[in-house]
Amino acid sequence: MVSALYAYIMYTTLGEKIRELREKKDISLREFAKKLDGASAAHVSDIELGHRYPSDSLLGKIASLLDISVEDLQKFDNRAPVDELKRLAQADPAFGFALRTLVDKKVTPEDILKLAEQRPNRGKP
Repeated sequence: MVSALYAYIMYTTLGEKIRELREKKDISLREFAKKLDGASAAHVSDIELGHRYPSDSLLGKIASLLDISVEDLQKFDNRAPVDELKRLAQADPAFGFALRTLVDKKVTPEDILKLAEQRPNRGKP
């Protein structure tokens, strides 16, 4: 069974998490955008609705205002880390074969997360 944390992250987008944290702090969308120095309310709304993604620098500002680490917010980014996967596959062809096998066998996200939960963290606290 996938842990409750993984389930929550899997079904909560980055934008939804930002909105949730902003609303917990009782900050209006316009007020939040003003505090982000240069972001319009429309841009922040697009991020919260999942139509756009923040740049790394904007994500840092958002994280700071919401008292959360950038790393914790990034857990809710549902975009595939394509560049990182490409680098891994180029560095070690076994990654490419493993990823192709996942696709060919139609492995579900839940199956991948179950496997990941069984593995020790490598190089991360």
